[in-house]
Amino acid sequence: MKKTDSPYFLIIGLGASGVSMAKFLCSRGKKVIATDLDESKTKIADELNKLGVKTQIGFHDQTTFNRAKVMVPSPGIPLNNKFIKTALSNGVALTGELDIFSRYNKLPIIAITGTNGKTTVTTLIGDIIKQSSMTPFVGGNIGIPLTEHLMSKKKADIIVAEISSFQLDISKHFKPDVGVLLNISQDHLDRYENFKEYQNSKWSIFKNQTPSDTAVINQSIQEFDTISQTLKSNLLSFSSNDIMFTHKNRSERCNAEISSNNITLKTQTHNHEISTDNLKELSGTHNRENIAAAALACLSAGVEFNDIIKGINTFKNLSHRVEFIKTIKGISFYNDSKATNTDAVIRAIECFKNNIILILGGRTKGTDFSELISHIQKSVKSIIALGETSRIIKNTFGQICPVKIVQTMKDGVQAAFAAALKNDIVLLSPACASFDMYDSYAHRGEDFINCVNNLKTEKGQADK
Repeated sequence: MKKTDSPYFLIIGLGASGVSMAKFLCSRGKKVIATDLDESKTKIADELNKLGVKTQIGFHDQTTFNRAKVMVPSPGIPLNNKFIKTALSNGVALTGELDIFSRYNKLPIIAITGTNGKTTVTTLIGDIIKQSSMTPFVGGNIGIPLTEHLMSKKKADIIVAEISSFQLDISKHFKPDVGVLLNISQDHLDRYENFKEYQNSKWSIFKNQTPSDTAVINQSIQEFDTISQTLKSNLLSFSSNDIMFTHKNRSERCNAEISSNNITLKTQTHNHEISTDNLKELSGTHNRENIAAAALACLSAGVEFNDIIKGINTFKNLSHRVEFIKTIKGISFYNDSKATNTDAVIRAIECFKNNIILILGGRTKGTDFSELISHIQKSVKSIIALGETSRIIKNTFGQICPVKIVQTMKDGVQAAFAAALKNDIVLLSPACASFDMYDSYAHRGEDFINCVNNLKTEKGQADK
């Protein structure tokens, strides 16, 4: 197909990432067209039109795709989209946010990926760096597009970026100075053909690193021993288990050993001890791993150990992540709406051990609920199931513990309260995406909080 005389970048999807990318490329004198199927995007389209960006809202035009110089899909756009696939077959190039950012960025990068804990670790690293003499720009999949830094006039010394597998999938050149891989568990199997493909996406964060770069990796990740030996970068590992691994013909223990109340960081010159006894904002095994990963990354970036401790001690837990809401008549309510896969639910359950009333369900992402069976048998008294997966949950766990299907979050909270006794835990940890009933996991979490705060007590009044 004949190309236009004035080639353009085609931005596909006008979420935060797409809008920022359109504005950035336009600011660099590039011709830009942006398209989104969502008819409600007219306001942002008007804003982009005023900058010189042509928009196509409420539809996709295959000719527009085919005549583009480069397609730039937002991370949430599947690459098997028929318009993208047809344009690729016509020779149109494909790139993403990470590679465009890499072309213009001049600062060192700490990049964090993994199935769970990315936002917590990204925020924690940012908080730690703020305690030092450096100023971080914290962005990426955390909600602030990386291109915002390229358009900002604010001073920054280092980039701290949360990176998703969707971003990595179309990245060819992105290379972090410090790459962090927290964990890999089954997730997004509605987007990937199999778990191996998803694993490969996560590991690819290290593919362009050199011996002058650093890889911080959890030893418990499947195939760690094998894949870590293929990396060119300097390896730093952390683990909740005291295990030995072999790397580049050397047998070593991990660089951050984690116990129930302590983390030992081992560098070439010093051993540093981090006590986790009183860290209420970062409780649980998963958060001790998060602390270890953040500390190793910051040490690699030149942050002093005392500043790491300051950052950890002043960190405030993020919303919707095993977030304590309140206690009513001795029953404690926790919002873990961000738990959109089974591994995250397991980590939440491990924070409480037993006496849990679990609110579970939503839209599946290829979720294998059977992974929860042993943990539910051990720790969960009953399950409240809601959303599209409620029947699957009933069929999976109905022989293990009582399962009650409800239609709304309000009904779920009331049913959980009715089933709970003093000292029990009511935990919203859905193991599913939220899009069957809500705009986002945050929207779901806010509804849960509102329902808890308006819960009727025996006297018929909202408990304050």
